Amino acid sequence: MATDNKRKKSYGLIGYPLGHSFSRDYFNHKFKAEGINAEYINFEIEDVSMLMELLAEHPELDGLNVTAPYKEQVIPYMTSMDPIAEQIGAVNVIKLLRDTDGELIGMRGYNSDVVGFSKSIEPLLTSSRSSALILGTGGAGKAVARALEDLGVETHFVSRRKSASTIAYEELTRAMVQHSKIVVNATPVGMYPNDDLTPDFPFRFLGSEHLCYDLIYNPNETRFMRESAAAGAETKNGLEMLLLQAFVSYEIWTRREL
Repeated sequence: MATDNKRKKSYGLIGYPLGHSFSRDYFNHKFKAEGINAEYINFEIEDVSMLMELLAEHPELDGLNVTAPYKEQVIPYMTSMDPIAEQIGAVNVIKLLRDTDGELIGMRGYNSDVVGFSKSIEPLLTSSRSSALILGTGGAGKAVARALEDLGVETHFVSRRKSASTIAYEELTRAMVQHSKIVVNATPVGMYPNDDLTPDFPFRFLGSEHLCYDLIYNPNETRFMRESAAAGAETKNGLEMLLLQAFVSYEIWTRREL
């Protein structure tokens, strides 16, 4: 493919911390391999309130990905929202809308995690895997729940604290775990560099029919995955989901809006 000699496009990732992320390497490799005149930059910001300052300092930006802990916190900064992102209450893709002079006139929020997770887990679904326990109630967990519900899977949130809509870890019984043959770690617990940690889940209740999916992809095999596999469960990490949602992100940034 011939190299594009038009203005260099610029994209990036906001979150904190970002040492675990493969997104920058993935996108920059893609741009180089496909002859795309673009770059992808990590922006590690300690507070979401720094977003507008970041955009002022980088007027060349055309789009952003959003990772933990800001997938919910960026929503008040959006001037419009894609219906799916609005329904689940989490944004991981921001399209920066600019006028013909390049001035920022708005930000539209999207969620590509739903599609990425759905396409990744669908081939692994079986007739017995009709109910899921989702560990974590943040933006990633919300996207997972939406994807599973669209696939016809019953979902239950698990968190450190019990609420009207969540089960606390200590409340999980053998019967609950055996009923839900899918367990998804949608928390950052176990992510590099803290890869000796895992959610406080009763792995002893797992069996060979279980699928334990960790959204974390760095390290390649998390402690959550190792303990699940030791109990006989099938495991999968989040790398494929990352790549699938990244593809959708780029489509969003580059397509013409009607």
